[in-house]
Amino acid sequence: MRVQVVDPSAYTRPYDHALCTALGRLGVDVQLITSRFVHGDLPAPDGYRVRELFYGRAFGPPGSAIRSLSKLAAHPAGMARLRHVAREADLVHFQWLPVQWLDLHMLPRVPIVLTAHDLLPREARLGQARAQRRLYDAVDAVIVHSENGRRTLTGLGVDVAKVHVIHHGAFEHLTVGSADPLRLPAELTPHEGPVVLFFGLLRPYKGVEVLLEAWRQLERSGAADHGELWIVGQPRMPLEPLLREAGPTVRFVARFVSEDELRALFGRADVVVLPYARTERLDHSGVLATALAFGNAIVVTEVGSFPEVAAEGGAWLVPPGDPAELAEALRVLVADPDARERLGRRARAAARRSYSWHESAVSTLGVYEQVIGVSRESLREGLRLLEAQG
Repeated sequence: MRVQVVDPSAYTRPYDHALCTALGRLGVDVQLITSRFVHGDLPAPDGYRVRELFYGRAFGPPGSAIRSLSKLAAHPAGMARLRHVAREADLVHFQWLPVQWLDLHMLPRVPIVLTAHDLLPREARLGQARAQRRLYDAVDAVIVHSENGRRTLTGLGVDVAKVHVIHHGAFEHLTVGSADPLRLPAELTPHEGPVVLFFGLLRPYKGVEVLLEAWRQLERSGAADHGELWIVGQPRMPLEPLLREAGPTVRFVARFVSEDELRALFGRADVVVLPYARTERLDHSGVLATALAFGNAIVVTEVGSFPEVAAEGGAWLVPPGDPAELAEALRVLVADPDARERLGRRARAAARRSYSWHESAVSTLGVYEQVIGVSRESLREGLRLLEAQG
């Protein structure tokens, strides 16, 4: 089977790499179609090929408005090239369709699967959510990462037979580092006590303000005297208010970090916290997939797929927007190494069981086979009708 996995803006390259590798090990001929990754090094392709078809002439610093505009201007040409090369594939699997109103009219004429990493656009512009909803009708199958994702999409009217739940695998490949010693970001000084890590793009829905309030409660009670909170990620919201709210045991690394720095951070962290606010748009998180692989003790809020991970024992679940409950979970884990170890063992078990990439790839291949089978049957039916009309 020839499959093209498409991530035009390279939004989820760790996910792309893990999925393509796992599919390749099942005997699928996989080509990843994407653009140049501008945030550091990537693992070498393992059992798949990479073709950088999008945004070759985009300019401007990563994340800047000018780069976004240059990519938008180049997007139609990239989709046109994709329509041409998709003739070589039995199926195209989109990870993202970032310009929904345009992509709806430029889909390749082959069977199409779409993974709904975001069930709806996170920070939707005018008409964007409506166009994404129409995309779900236009493709042959939609993959979500949780039962929550299935409920959300079917609640929007997406055909239940089209929606498939396949877990987001844990990023085990990140736990295999280089031969060189891993180094933490230079902004962080060595710390002997417990470390709580918040990692990822700083966005309003991530709950960083709630986390800072919870940590202040720990500082005021003395529970954070030997611990530190590390907040690591590129800001997509004003940073100054967060810095003003931060207490004396909070450290910031306000930028993208390299993969080696990421490995060092998750290898050092005693607790990883995802204090996200309630949202219908989020399904799963690459940060959670990384923490599961590293066997961190994890604290999550009751949003998206997080309760399902907690139900497997892989995380400690707290209500969203509740700094007191979050502070209590962190207080216990900061103070008790045994509690951290027990929670970390359960996270590792979940990573090797329900959240393994082998299981995800087997289920994904099943969706491909179903979609291609339906497509071929539709073609045969069309030919029979033409013959009957004679």
